[in-house]
Amino acid sequence: MALRYFCTTNISTQHHHHASVITLVSSSLSLTSTRMQNSIPAARNSKNKFITAENVKSLVSTVVLPSISSTPLESLHRGNWVKLICGASFEDVVDIRNLSLVYTLAGVDCIDCAADASVLSAVNEGIEAARDIVCLRRPWVMISVNDDKDLHFRKAEFDPEDCPADCSRPCENVCPANAITFQGKSTSVISHNTEAPRVLKDGVITERCYGCGRCLPVCPYDKIREVTYVRDAITTADLIKRNDVDAMEIHTSGRQSTLFKELWSALGESVGYLKLIAVSLPNGGDSTISSMNKMFSIMKPNLQSFNLWQLDGRPMSGDIGRGATKESIAFAVQLAKAKERPPGFLQLAGGTNAHTIDGLKKEGLFQTTISEYLHDDTSTTSSSDSSHALISGIAYGGYARKIVGRILRSMQSQHGAAASIEEHPQHLLMALKEALALVGPIKCL
Repeated sequence: MALRYFCTTNISTQHHHHASVITLVSSSLSLTSTRMQNSIPAARNSKNKFITAENVKSLVSTVVLPSISSTPLESLHRGNWVKLICGASFEDVVDIRNLSLVYTLAGVDCIDCAADASVLSAVNEGIEAARDIVCLRRPWVMISVNDDKDLHFRKAEFDPEDCPADCSRPCENVCPANAITFQGKSTSVISHNTEAPRVLKDGVITERCYGCGRCLPVCPYDKIREVTYVRDAITTADLIKRNDVDAMEIHTSGRQSTLFKELWSALGESVGYLKLIAVSLPNGGDSTISSMNKMFSIMKPNLQSFNLWQLDGRPMSGDIGRGATKESIAFAVQLAKAKERPPGFLQLAGGTNAHTIDGLKKEGLFQTTISEYLHDDTSTTSSSDSSHALISGIAYGGYARKIVGRILRSMQSQHGAAASIEEHPQHLLMALKEALALVGPIKCL
């Protein structure tokens, strides 16, 4: 089968345009659709409610996946690293499990999630469900924490009883996570990994809210509040010591290092369990490099793994449109030219979407080494190995969740809120098509 062959064979890398990947995936899925027409009716007529795992495996195996034979670390070196950001505050474990399954099949190198035990378990369950379908190398699992107030660590909150009856509810329409609901009554759903019903009341569905803040300015009555929090370092340290956590990301403003140092110290020896430690920071202009160097000096004495700098251009905006990625590209250009930046891989985030690769290519930064980019050996930064890609990869968050989330919503409307996507091959293959169109242009090069 195609995927089994793929798992044991190195596919030569060639340059393909994004559209080529989409065409390839679409063609594969068209063939799959024909086969599905023959297999699904028989399954529906059987006593089993769902099509078996073997049916799913047979269907998925017709899709030609991009090469992911390299390890996550090799992907960082080559510049074709892809990370799925589930969201530092996104805690809908059913969606997270299904997203992790789909993007594991699509070949991501890392899945980043909230530092919460139930969320972490959902990610790992999704990964293993994908690997039950076809033999794949395991992506790294990353948990996200913060050293101070941060956009990624907040929730919206309001009392729907305070909302005027004639309000047009723009908050509900603008929410990209479908985290605001006005049903007029409570809704019961089945929680992940339990048969106990969970009651969702009108207002903000807390576990679905990931803190984008788009509801705050549109409320005509100023009823929505912002609730921020900081992840507990001791709890985080305990999570790191689990055998299913590979990496950690620290979100920081970069403006001052005191709180960063306090968090790093509190994490103690737990950081020695990790394969990668990432620091996510916004563009601080001229002070960015000095901030990075200060944070690296804090980490260095106890740093036993590789480190990565996540360049957070325009946080949580990738699903808005083409223009959202401009700030992430500009941040990449700034760091690419910077002298004396500290060691560590560079990865884009914040506004990343289907247009990000084209932006990197226009700037000459896609899978390019430092010497190739600067054309001046005397100008290279003191910390980088020119044999490695200057920009190691891209993290996709809101956009990645949006394109697959549309299919998850359709599936849940038909089969219930707790539906597992592998039990519904039509939806699984549609979701995989979307994920491959995003991940493929990086991996098939």
